[in-house]
Amino acid sequence: MNMDFADAMRVALQSTRAQKLIEATRVIQNALSGRRRAANGKAIEKNVIDLTSEVTGRRMAAPRQGEPETLSEVSPRQPSTGAQGTGPGEEILGTLRQTKLPSFSLDPLAGVRARTALEIPDGAQFLSRSFACPAGSRTYKLYVPRHAAAGKRPLLVMLHGGTQDADDFAAGTGMNVLAEKHGLIVAYPSQSKSANASMCWNWFKPEDQMRGLGEPSIIAGITAEIIANYDVDPDRVFVAGLSAGGAMAAVMAATYPDVYAAVGVHSGLPYRSATDVASAFAAMRGDPGLRRPRQRNARGAADHCLRIRTIIFHGEADRIVHPSNASKIVEAQAKIGARAEHAKAQHSASRAYTRTVIRDETGLAVVEQWLIHGSGHAWSGGSPNGSYTDPHGPDASHEMLRFFLGAELVGGVGKH
Repeated sequence: MNMDFADAMRVALQSTRAQKLIEATRVIQNALSGRRRAANGKAIEKNVIDLTSEVTGRRMAAPRQGEPETLSEVSPRQPSTGAQGTGPGEEILGTLRQTKLPSFSLDPLAGVRARTALEIPDGAQFLSRSFACPAGSRTYKLYVPRHAAAGKRPLLVMLHGGTQDADDFAAGTGMNVLAEKHGLIVAYPSQSKSANASMCWNWFKPEDQMRGLGEPSIIAGITAEIIANYDVDPDRVFVAGLSAGGAMAAVMAATYPDVYAAVGVHSGLPYRSATDVASAFAAMRGDPGLRRPRQRNARGAADHCLRIRTIIFHGEADRIVHPSNASKIVEAQAKIGARAEHAKAQHSASRAYTRTVIRDETGLAVVEQWLIHGSGHAWSGGSPNGSYTDPHGPDASHEMLRFFLGAELVGGVGKH
């Protein structure tokens, strides 16, 4: 155990004894995520956020509705003191067990599935590309349908979730199949492991929440490159994502509303719902208490209300990102005088859902929210060929394209 970690554990122990459990959890998360101290005493955070936060030797999983709260075993660690009895870590663990503070893991999901090679139709292209700018570089995959469009084509930028990559996300969402059917180009930027060890987009870092800086600059640059090199309709450019990718899609919508005409946020979080690793975990739990005060005059920052049309999907049983985050996105989007429509329906693939539509004064749907009952942290209606999908839910890919392109192009709600 290095001295930085030992110091952190001592601080966490003091906070635990003082019943400051939120603060104790925050200190432990910072230590485990690789946070360290510079010579001037200021904290330096690595660009890491993992959806599998681990407090100590056991991981506490939030209970499913109707089930008792339990602790699930995950490879317990041996006490580092080498002595029998209770060390600082065990004392902290015991107190946190008693309080049953929730944490999140990917254990409830089916796990990473064996990858099936993507089938690319004759004449279509699934290209590997890279992009670099002053903010950094990223690779991306680009799907170009085999049939030439009569006019300029729409473009959809798809941002994967943590531990995923472009091929996995394409397979799970089935977006290439729909792109072939409806004639749009799809881009899949890939997060770099050097930028985030869990391959999550850094939606929670202030420098990655601003126009012209960090990852938003890179993703917008990829978008501009595709628009310039392909016959893309600049008025029909969209962005969507899952989990950390969904949160980053919200960032893109807030920072580049002049580039994207609409956004799809699946199992994601609102723009600027976090400012560091600790507040990111708090936001994922549905607790905004650890978020730092907003920097209202930060350069390149937009306000918290997304000004472009937004469609949101979220599993009601999501134990990774609390579904209250979807409601917060809707609240940020709702405008005075907007009319909300509520409808419940049963999808043929066995998942019930609640669909809420908010329209402006002209009747245009500006916000659409899908709350999928019984679904967890997974792309609704996705293919089992990809990771983190729920094949039993309504088809999020189809419904997003219907929302983006118009019902007359893709078909109405429920036509899958």
